[in-house]
Order: sequence, then structure tokens, then C-alpha cells
Amino acid sequence: MSPTVTASRPRVEGERATEIHEAVIRLLIEHGYDKLTFDAVAAEVRASKATLYRKWPTKAALVVESVVETICPSVLERPDSGSLRGDLLFGGCQDRGLTEGLPSLLAAVMPALHRDEELFREFESRFLGPMSEQSIGTFRRAQERGEIGPDADLERLASILPAMAVHQAVVFGRDCSVIDITAIVDDVVLPACRATLR
Repeated sequence: MSPTVTASRPRVEGERATEIHEAVIRLLIEHGYDKLTFDAVAAEVRASKATLYRKWPTKAALVVESVVETICPSVLERPDSGSLRGDLLFGGCQDRGLTEGLPSLLAAVMPALHRDEELFREFESRFLGPMSEQSIGTFRRAQERGEIGPDADLERLASILPAMAVHQAVVFGRDCSVIDITAIVDDVVLPACRATLR
């Protein structure tokens, strides 16, 4: 009886996976979700489309994994600086923070979120949800330090900075600079937090 021969499936991992994830993010920001194609990604990374499909059967799966693996590590790892201002500036101005990539990325994905149920479900559970929880946690620490009133709406306060950064990306087509982030924190977010102490 001859041994059964099984076709090996190409493994996309390590540096090769990182290269593909980075290419997806670049193309996503440049062209938007709707115009992103497996053909474009395959050409960008010099891989066969079949190899990509074996690893990521849908565009939503490819995009969400690329976002999670490329953006999440920097966005979700924020040390406690000891002050709300320090936390917000660190989070907003770090690599892949609000000064580079993230607002443009969200602007590229947002139009498709409510048309593509799979994309919305995966993007919300694996990226938007954890990002929101992390941000609210930053404001909760500030509340515990006495920087925010005990009855403040932390979810609303936490949404101010990213909402303004994404607005700039969507309306004006550019990410915030460090100066922009600092101004939003100092002129909008912190005054709103202080108002909850009255």
C-alpha cells in the first residue's frame, strides 16, 4: 500500500507575514478598503494570490489581522506616566499613534464598516473594542488620581482626542502633528476633564 501524499500548504509567518501586513496597511491607507484587492497585495509583496487566499480566505480577515498585528502593539501598550497629559501625549505621539497612520487607517476603513458585517464584527472585537477599553482605562487612572470628577463620563472624554484626529484625517486628508495633538490635549481634553471637578 503506497503512502498517502498530501499537498503542503505554504506557511506565511514571521518576517514574511510582517511584510504582508505592512503592505496591506500601506495600500489600505493609500486606496481605502473598497479598492484594496488581493491582486494589489500579491503584487506589492511578490507573492501568489493563491498563497494569500490560503492564509486569509477573505479581504476582511486579511485587513483585520494586518491591523491587529501592525497597529495594536503600539496603540495598546501605554505605560502609566503618572498624569493624564503624559499618558495622552505618549499614546498620541508614539509610533503608529495619532500622529502617524492610525487616523488615516481608520478613515480608510470607516466607509466599509457598516456595509461589511464580517469586517465590522472582527474589527470591533479585535481592534476598536480593545482600543476603547485601553483608552477608558487611561481616563479611569486619571479619575483615581483626582484629575477627573467622580461622575464624569469617561467614555465621552476618552473619545475627544481620537475623534478630532480622525476628523482631521477624513476632512483634510492628513494626520495630526505632535503640535496638533499637544494643542488638542491642552486646549480641549484637559479643560473638559477639569470641568468635571466643579
